[in-house]
Amino acid sequence: MIRVAVVDDHPIVRQGLVAALEDEADFAVIGAAGSAEEGLAMVGRERPEVVLLDLELPGMGGVEAIAGLLAASPSTGVLVFTAYDTDERVMGAIRAGAKGYLLKGATTADIARAIRAVAAGESALEPRVAAKLLTVMRAPRGAGELSRREREVLRLIAGGLPGKQIARAMGISERTVKFHTTSLLRKLGADNRAQAVALAAQRGLLAT
Repeated sequence: MIRVAVVDDHPIVRQGLVAALEDEADFAVIGAAGSAEEGLAMVGRERPEVVLLDLELPGMGGVEAIAGLLAASPSTGVLVFTAYDTDERVMGAIRAGAKGYLLKGATTADIARAIRAVAAGESALEPRVAAKLLTVMRAPRGAGELSRREREVLRLIAGGLPGKQIARAMGISERTVKFHTTSLLRKLGADNRAQAVALAAQRGLLAT
């Protein structure tokens, strides 16, 4: 029996997933949560084989929650189930330790197959997501021009502002700042914020 937990902030989606999964003879849904914080407590307590996790959650975001879930229950496999497949979200989730990534709209059969694969220690990536991941991984480091938003984040990073202040200054969420930061680091071929600023300065990218 594969013990599964569901973390999604939309009650109808959450209830639908639980109902669909409970129809599978080899699944046991041990609980459902509407936030990352609730999910962390549940997973730490119940230690399911797989947690089906939405990325867009109130409070702590899904990508941030992945590391916490794995810390709370190292044997649990995280299967992302979200409506978004941007490079930043896909790469962020995989780097954080997710074993699978499905897009909302997947059939019950697809979700069940993915859960079984993750429970068996395998990866489960939707074809479109797998193709995107391969494209990103094959791209040379430093590929791609910085977007206007990424340049703005970079200038504020160079000014010494932490993520929270950057978010406030730009009128966006801290999660969005993290997405832009991850993207600009990849495009610059930098391993951290300080290196990104140094490389940007060398290339004249910090000029206003």
